[in-house]
Amino acid sequence: MADLPIETIFEILTRVPAKVVGRSRSVCKEWYALLSTRDFIRVHCSRSLVSSNQRVLLIDDLTCSVHPIIFQSYDYGPRSIVTLPFDHQNNDVSILSHLNGLLCVCLNHTNELLLWNPTTTAFKRLSTPDSLGIYINNLDAVGLYADDADDYKVLHIKRKWGVYESYVYSRELNFWRNIPFLTRQEYLSPNFYWSPGTFCGGTLYFTSL
Repeated sequence: MADLPIETIFEILTRVPAKVVGRSRSVCKEWYALLSTRDFIRVHCSRSLVSSNQRVLLIDDLTCSVHPIIFQSYDYGPRSIVTLPFDHQNNDVSILSHLNGLLCVCLNHTNELLLWNPTTTAFKRLSTPDSLGIYINNLDAVGLYADDADDYKVLHIKRKWGVYESYVYSRELNFWRNIPFLTRQEYLSPNFYWSPGTFCGGTLYFTSL
């Protein structure tokens, strides 16, 4: 297959399971570069939306596993164990948001935010010395989205000391920045709860309770 045009390789690999893509990255430098492009990720994710390619990631105590979804019987298929590549404790990892196979998770024992790709096992810690990228459960809200330039970003809404602060992390720039956030008084109530963010149709949605 190495003699095939790069366009043909692209068409083939965007149709294989994510696990095969992960293994294929180590074939050669050219494949690694191809499989790391945003175009490849976008096309592969769009072609993975068919029901036969759907998977569910389950984290239980110290075990992380991926199961195929059997839609006919509303059940899961045999699991594949996924090794967590970062230091963690029992019942420590909370999934806050996801997009195109990329997860934004929180380590509960440190409150750190991480970006994690379970297929490639690559991860990035988002916390900084000045306490950005620190998530407080039941107070904060997090959503993962992509901008017009396909830069993956994390929106982190923080509620503290009677005010809201909002920050955006850029995966490409590896940088947090503060952004304006319009608030309503009821948002400041400790009884007001934000759901994890869901990115759909170019908009990041939150549900409030």
